[in-house]
Amino acid sequence: MMSRPADAAGRRLTDWPILALGFRPFYLGAAVFAVVVLPVWIAVYLGQLQATGYLSGVAWHSHEMIFGFAPAVIAGFLLTAVRNWTSQPTPTGRALAALVLLWVAARILVVTGPDLLAIAADVAFLPAVAVAVGIPIWRSKNSRNYKILVVLLVLTLANLVYHLAHIGILPPAFTRTATIGALDIITILMAVVGGRVIPAFTANAIPGAGVRQLPALEIASIVPLVLLLVAGILSYWISFPDWAWLSLLIIAVLTQTLRWWLWRPLQTWRNPLLLMLPVAYVWIPLSLAMRALALVGTIPPAVAIHALTLGAISGLMLAMMMRSALGHTGRALAAERIEILAFFLVQAGAITRLASGFVDPSNYQGLVVASGILWSLAFAAFLFRYAPMLCRSRIDGKPG
Repeated sequence: MMSRPADAAGRRLTDWPILALGFRPFYLGAAVFAVVVLPVWIAVYLGQLQATGYLSGVAWHSHEMIFGFAPAVIAGFLLTAVRNWTSQPTPTGRALAALVLLWVAARILVVTGPDLLAIAADVAFLPAVAVAVGIPIWRSKNSRNYKILVVLLVLTLANLVYHLAHIGILPPAFTRTATIGALDIITILMAVVGGRVIPAFTANAIPGAGVRQLPALEIASIVPLVLLLVAGILSYWISFPDWAWLSLLIIAVLTQTLRWWLWRPLQTWRNPLLLMLPVAYVWIPLSLAMRALALVGTIPPAVAIHALTLGAISGLMLAMMMRSALGHTGRALAAERIEILAFFLVQAGAITRLASGFVDPSNYQGLVVASGILWSLAFAAFLFRYAPMLCRSRIDGKPG
């Protein structure tokens, strides 16, 4: 008799549209995070707010952008895409709610502590996502998707290393190693997924576009990214000469650029929602080129990092969030003014942040703040347009 109310509550939770598919709560959560946390960080940066707790200051900002915001978007995308790729179910209802609550708990605990509980919750999230998407991948027997699981587990390891270095178990320098390594891992993930979806979307939307994908080039474009990741991990023990780094970076720039060009990005200019993807993706070879310039001392290293984080990662994530949310809520894949505005704002934020590396120091702080505001406004625009559709059932009556 006592189990009926619980069962009824469980059914009601399962029926909530927000828990019908992974993209819904995680895209919503990531956007709310962007709108709320960036203004808080700006206040901390300007000295208007004191940040104390397990993670604070720059450590909190860098960790939460890389290991908080980005994994939420990755989780939402993979929990949705893997269902399509494998024709197998991914978590919904209570199981999906548990994943979301774990992510939310980690965001709170990394600020409030206690330290060990914060580490446990934060490090557990990505393995939980890996299990959630790994089961349908295993059931489908599609070995092509196993690389996604490897990326998630390596990103988990980077997060664990960051925490262990932060609390003193590993040398403090490992926080930077973990941060750069995580960015390299996310770049690999974007390159793998981008190479799967961008040319396919272009070919489907624009017949006769002439999209090409060369198998040898696809492999050649990923290998230097993997080698950069491995070299970065080993660099604590092995000092690689600058020419080795430059060689890898130049090869990565050339192969990524050629690969991107064969996707026929110029053919997409009449389709703004589609155009956003190659525009954001081209920041990957641009950021790699800037990384090479930073290595020889031509530009500040922060310029290359923010070209990747704001231009490529944020741009691609926002573009995919909008596209997949429209498609999986039964709407037409067409950008309205608000989508164009949101993407413009995130790109403007990236350009503004890059400009801060070349101006007089007296203008640096103002440009950094302006960049953060633009980035946060981009996701505020996303929330304004997409929060209602993420919380409501598909307009075509289909599940998901």
